[in-house]
Amino acid sequence: MTDFRDSVETLIPALRRYARALTRDTDLADDLVQDTLVRALRSEKLFLGGDLRAWLYTILTNLNRNRRRSLARQPVLTELHDTPEPSGTEAEGRDITRALATLPEEQRAVLLLVALEGLSYRDVAEIQGVPMGTVMSRLARARAQIRSVLEGERPALRCVK
Repeated sequence: MTDFRDSVETLIPALRRYARALTRDTDLADDLVQDTLVRALRSEKLFLGGDLRAWLYTILTNLNRNRRRSLARQPVLTELHDTPEPSGTEAEGRDITRALATLPEEQRAVLLLVALEGLSYRDVAEIQGVPMGTVMSRLARARAQIRSVLEGERPALRCVK
């Protein structure tokens, strides 16, 4: 029993990194990770072995989908910031963040799981609950969208596959 909890604990930094990249909000990401951990620890008996990391990412992904569905029913409030334009690597980092923001949720999640977390296409397909071909398609579209935004082209209309 403690082996399971120790294994879960070692994966917390990776869960936080993925949640922060997915939600683009530190506080929301921390709440999402906490909910994931609570759900995983309560469901410890349901884990039948296999890849614990993929199982936790699946829980996190499903909780995030549920959160986004409930947010879709609420009005969106946006803060206005009056900040000077960044330069150098800070500007490049913001460009990448903006490019990621143009991606549909499904494409961004696949890109983050493959590029940031280093998961295989098969693992990502299991986490997302889609065929591996869909993962490959979403990844290719995400990469193309990121490339076009970074090269200064206008973002394409969001198309979910």
